[in-house]
Amino acid sequence: MAAAVGSGAPREEEGPGGDAAAPQPQAPTSVPGARLSRLPLARVKALVKADPDVTLAGQEAIFILARAAELFVETIAKDAYCCAQQGKRKTLQRRDLDNAIEAVDEFAFLEGTLD
Repeated sequence: MAAAVGSGAPREEEGPGGDAAAPQPQAPTSVPGARLSRLPLARVKALVKADPDVTLAGQEAIFILARAAELFVETIAKDAYCCAQQGKRKTLQRRDLDNAIEAVDEFAFLEGTLD
């Protein structure tokens, strides 16, 4: 039994370096006051209602749009940060966003919007 504990083989919950793997964050489902979205849903709803083509928007749709916007901002920020790191900088600049937009095909719809 003692040989199994000190065998040096990583356990399933350990990472490749033998460190315990970080637990995956999970959204609390029943904690009152917990925020599932980092963007204010009232502002997202106001933006949706500003569109004359939208007559009705449910709370679930507003939440999904807010979450999609968060993921979009996170993705473009990470790609822009990679561009900043290539320039040996830690601070994002507008040219980093321009470079990320040019480099990533998924951002092609944004080309020319920052001009």
